[in-house]
Amino acid sequence: MSQDKMVNKAALSRRRFLGSAAAVGAMTAVGSFPMPALARGGKPVLTHGLQSGDIAVDGGVVWARADRPSQMLLEIATSDTFKNSVQLRGPAAIEASDFTAKQVLTNLPADQDIFYRVRFQDLYDLNLVSEPQVGHFRTAPAAKRDITFVWTGDTAGQGWGINEEWGGMRGYETMRKQNPDFLIHSGDNAYCDGPIQAEVKLEDGTIWKNIVTEEKSKVAETLNEFRGNYKYNLMDENVRRFYSEVPVLTQWDDHEVLNNWYPGEMLDADDRYTVKSVSLLAARSAKAFREFMPMREHAIEPGRVYRKVSYGPSLDVFILDMRSYRGPNDANNQVEPSQQTAFLGEAQLKWLKQELLASKATWKVIAADMPIGLIVYDNWKDKSTFENGANGDGPVLGREHEFANLLRFIKNNKVQNTVWFTADVHYTAAHYYDPDKAQFQDFEPFWEFVSGPIHSGSFGPGDMDNTFGPQVMYTKNPGGKANLPPTEGLQFFGHVKIDGDTEVMTVTLKDIADNSLYTVDLNPKQSL
Repeated sequence: MSQDKMVNKAALSRRRFLGSAAAVGAMTAVGSFPMPALARGGKPVLTHGLQSGDIAVDGGVVWARADRPSQMLLEIATSDTFKNSVQLRGPAAIEASDFTAKQVLTNLPADQDIFYRVRFQDLYDLNLVSEPQVGHFRTAPAAKRDITFVWTGDTAGQGWGINEEWGGMRGYETMRKQNPDFLIHSGDNAYCDGPIQAEVKLEDGTIWKNIVTEEKSKVAETLNEFRGNYKYNLMDENVRRFYSEVPVLTQWDDHEVLNNWYPGEMLDADDRYTVKSVSLLAARSAKAFREFMPMREHAIEPGRVYRKVSYGPSLDVFILDMRSYRGPNDANNQVEPSQQTAFLGEAQLKWLKQELLASKATWKVIAADMPIGLIVYDNWKDKSTFENGANGDGPVLGREHEFANLLRFIKNNKVQNTVWFTADVHYTAAHYYDPDKAQFQDFEPFWEFVSGPIHSGSFGPGDMDNTFGPQVMYTKNPGGKANLPPTEGLQFFGHVKIDGDTEVMTVTLKDIADNSLYTVDLNPKQSL
């Protein structure tokens, strides 16, 4: 696709886009969720909306799913009228990918609203073509401008599924109204180990009513059951509307497979699972994750989650994978680093250092799927084993060796303006890491912001570990109560704005009622 075909920079409001998308791309549905596959002879159907992701200065990834073997057909334009559009033939959606298809778009103009229209052509009868659906994203800027994004994690966890009487997954609609350039989903995109029941009785006597599917009625073990967890979330109209308009930079954490998993783990004592090898479950989960997430495939390591997304001169986003390369969850108290203490793993840690050193962006956002200094126990009964890096007050031990190594590298190489964003713990908080109050002090101060869940049970607060000196500047949580339902309002996301002129980063913690809970302005340091 040539640049000269994509230079119609019509000024378009997001509201106008939504109107056209609703008119052109309304989903065939019964109630608010997609119809099952039609008998052959009717037109193909786009079953689960549209998604875009991994945007760049010249393109991005678009995703859709059909109800049968079909060819993906795309139109790309800079106007929602699709005047002067470019037509592309995308990949075939067939059984091997559960009829999902995603296309990498390139050679698009920078800092441009891109509208894409997707149809599917029946591979049994080429005369049958689906009704279209319309999506939108904006390419990254080549020059400085205002940038806004949101981040959160934890979707449909702890049994809290799609309750249409409550309005579905309302947090996604609140995020959409922020008009962000993109979303960082910090992991737990789906709770493949969390079955959904039709009804849950709440403390006030009312009933939470979930939509239920076969795949969400048990823990996921087969490939189709993992796929069904992603399909479930895309049954929600708030989720579909959000992803049709806002691109996502996604990572995974534990619940895409099962709670607190690590490679090589065996489930001998878990009667819910007939498949006992977590590594086998993780392989099936990873395939479903790649099929349903609009992320680019790594050329050398297909399926690799960690990657960098550049969003113009003001921002690079470093997306981590704290799950795939870790050692076992144990006492996490080793005095010396070893394979046992791996968390990011040697290759990923080396990659992160190199990319941070090479980055010319003002802000280096590190998207982590777990917090650094907030303790997450693997065994909550006796608190003897640990799920993340933190392991209690004191010197650097266990998995903390990797963080000490990384933080020392950032300081010694004068890498400026690193900020960490994460979710995982099901409440919201702002942490300031202060070497003057730390046991390990060879690092520069930095911020870590925590926000989630977006639609799951609420927990917390957690215990803090003083090794790296985290100071809790703000938190909102259930006060020690466990698994509070979304009706309690303790569902959270974060909002970030980078000013195009000053490059000041403003971070705001928000709840699903769009209340601003805590705001801080971070002034960029100039590189030496």
